[in-house]
Amino acid sequence: MIPIFTNNYSPNFSTNKRNIKNIKFIIIHYTGMKSEIKAINRLTDDKSKVSCHYFIKKNGQIICMVPENYTAWHAGISSWNKIKRLNNYSIGIEIQNSGHTSGLPNYKKIQINSLIKLCKFLKKKYNILPQNILGHSDIAYERKQDPGAKFPWQLLAKKNLSIWYKGNAKKLNKLRNIKIQKKENIEFFKNLKKIGYKTASNKKLKKLLIIAFQTKFRKEQINGKIDMECLVISKNLNNT
Repeated sequence: MIPIFTNNYSPNFSTNKRNIKNIKFIIIHYTGMKSEIKAINRLTDDKSKVSCHYFIKKNGQIICMVPENYTAWHAGISSWNKIKRLNNYSIGIEIQNSGHTSGLPNYKKIQINSLIKLCKFLKKKYNILPQNILGHSDIAYERKQDPGAKFPWQLLAKKNLSIWYKGNAKKLNKLRNIKIQKKENIEFFKNLKKIGYKTASNKKLKKLLIIAFQTKFRKEQINGKIDMECLVISKNLNNT
């Protein structure tokens, strides 16, 4: 059983019931607000036009805001593996965290424990693939940063709730800042497309895409520049 302690339903959802067979993704967000109460109020305010299916409080308690068989408004303009507007195909989970504007505080262990339990439950219920448990910045890197570099994707991968690359960390670290050739640059973006990321159409978007990738898979150095370490990680992710 998942630790849902209460319901606090939001009016911000599509009123037509969706086919639960279409639920293929879990999308993880942070609230980006300092006040937990204000974050909950915003997600349940009909004027905000935003919501989620589940909200994880600082104390680890989970609030259900939109029933799973309805489409919550959490993903916005988004794309993954050619699927667009992921609201229709996903369950959105908001974690209370004030986000980048406050220096991105650490997620609380009790929050992550609740998230893992919830994701395990949803993954089994809807037969969701680990590679389809994503962050908001994965599916909308042009405009979103959450859940950010403090989010423990590697831990989730150990629980079979995400993907992670294989390889010795020390050996990979030696490849950091080693420049790559033009053909390898092209290969890197092809690898990201295979993973599921939307193709970047210009230099600015390419940098944002690299940052999203690094934030998730190489958080020790997030600079928007491709090096040999990034290239090898992108290759390994396609071979897992």
